Amino acid sequence: MAAKANITESSLKESLIRVEDLHKSFGDNLVLKGIDFDVMPGEVVTVIGASGSGKSTLLRCINLLETPDSGHVWFHGEDLAAQHVEVNGLREKIGMVFQGFNLFNNKNVLDNCTLAPITLKKATKAQAEEIARKHLEEVGLADFVGADVNRLSGGQKQRVAIARALCMNPEVMLFDEPTSALDPEIVGEVLGVMRDLAARGMTMVVVTHEMDFAKNVSDEVVFMDNGVIAEKGSPEQIFTHPKAARTREFLSRYLEDTSAKEGR
Repeated sequence: MAAKANITESSLKESLIRVEDLHKSFGDNLVLKGIDFDVMPGEVVTVIGASGSGKSTLLRCINLLETPDSGHVWFHGEDLAAQHVEVNGLREKIGMVFQGFNLFNNKNVLDNCTLAPITLKKATKAQAEEIARKHLEEVGLADFVGADVNRLSGGQKQRVAIARALCMNPEVMLFDEPTSALDPEIVGEVLGVMRDLAARGMTMVVVTHEMDFAKNVSDEVVFMDNGVIAEKGSPEQIFTHPKAARTREFLSRYLEDTSAKEGR
């Protein structure tokens, strides 16, 4: 037993996030059925799979927006489910970007980005605004600091949401299908920001249906099916040589579309 504990302790030191035997149900609906995976510092992990496979629930369990029924989520070697852990303090280091933006509609762009640093990190208004302007410039919204968020496009709102998360100086960013609510023509502007973050070394866990992003930006791809991880591996392995029949079936349309484009 001691040897196993030593191996776990060593691997936890290497991992930024470790999910271990995670289970979650809603009533009689068992959504997660024993999930295990690791996220290393600086790594981009994308989670793909059909709707209802448990992807978003997994992401919400990582920062305890949903409480797991059993299992562990380790962050910097700390078990987020342990009684002694100060969850809110650790959660400040885990940024979250939602499908539906979740902006404060009664506040302008700048105030959306400064509220949490002022309230939670006790930053001064001047400090928070300086940081917010920097991140808004990074996402291409330097000219929108005073804008009413209700007047922004979906792509602009999502970029504000990314900037807002970055203002807390997170060590990892979680993205829950960040482009699924966007019109197709503006999906690229959000994915471009995410690519830039990945290039700068931000650790990211991304639930997405954007297969090109998963293939070209990920360090690891996790394919979920019916509450379990059916397969995980490098983008090359998953997209070129998937082992599981269910993975091949899920990716068949994408692979057919890619082959058709290459054959033109």
